[in-house]
Amino acid sequence: MSTIYDVAREANVSPKTVSRVINGDAPVGKETRARVERAIEKLDYVPSNAARMMRSSKSGLIGMITGAISNTPEPGEPTGLPDIYIVQGILRTIAARNMTLMIADTGGRSEKVEDLVRTFMQHKVEGLIYVADYHRCVDFDASAADCPVVLANCYDTKGTPCIIPDDRACQRALVERLIAHGHRRIGYLTLDGSMDAVGLRVAGYRDALEAAGLPFDPDLVRAGFGEVHQPHTASVLGPALEGLLALDAPPTVICCGNDEMALRLYGLLRTRGLRLPEEISVAGFDNYRAIAETLLPPLTTVELPYRKMGERAAARLLGLIDGQEEKPREPVLVPGPVVWRSSVIAQPAS
Repeated sequence: MSTIYDVAREANVSPKTVSRVINGDAPVGKETRARVERAIEKLDYVPSNAARMMRSSKSGLIGMITGAISNTPEPGEPTGLPDIYIVQGILRTIAARNMTLMIADTGGRSEKVEDLVRTFMQHKVEGLIYVADYHRCVDFDASAADCPVVLANCYDTKGTPCIIPDDRACQRALVERLIAHGHRRIGYLTLDGSMDAVGLRVAGYRDALEAAGLPFDPDLVRAGFGEVHQPHTASVLGPALEGLLALDAPPTVICCGNDEMALRLYGLLRTRGLRLPEEISVAGFDNYRAIAETLLPPLTTVELPYRKMGERAAARLLGLIDGQEEKPREPVLVPGPVVWRSSVIAQPAS
């Protein structure tokens, strides 16, 4: 492996001149710079990041704490979009700056976070991102972090900069599209009511109804999901569906809290002899393509903007590191698009 001294000999300059060319920290003549660059290319010389770290206060390292790796399901297991996509968005943005992302996984143990923060500080990371598995409030202790911190897919009560999905706007956009297709009785099977996203999405559902001059009927909104991370068992989803179908004016379309619930709803509706979408339409939430694109009919849904959230979180962190942005006081809300497929058909005008 070539060294800086090999490059210096090849270019007939001092090692200090090679260092100046590599680091750009002092003027070098045009002809001399060209000789050094030719020598670097010829010898395939790669500067030592460790040495450059010693000369600079900047490490070029970003730390990330997540549970996405240990919580990612086995291949073929139906689930909502995993937060690994947030990680991918972060990685893409960090790599574009020629910085290195160091990833630590909690293994599902929140008590490991504090130790992981300290470990990252020992490695002199310039910034830190914490990624949650779903939209929620976290008790993230960043007191040991001597660097900017950004939260992704979560928030805290301390005002730490955070990037979260705009669940309210996403649900409103979906229901507005359903209304535009003639649906007036819109059922909604929600996730666990303790989740932040549920209250926000119900608010978005009501926003769309109100904007269209339609009344809100609480009988059309029912929990179709048990506790967080628990299966959509028939003991929850089945009775919720029966309640909707037993109404004097049953829904013409049913929105689901996520695409996995929609998958299970397809089966329950068909066991009752209902044809999709001719007799009843279904919409999901997530745009988990392994489900949404393979169902028959393909599922209309809303895309949770996980990759975009990761990109925004990384961009916000880099801005804070560079001193180009002030610490924001409010969460950054990231909306996602409605993805229209054939599980929803228009209703005839009444």
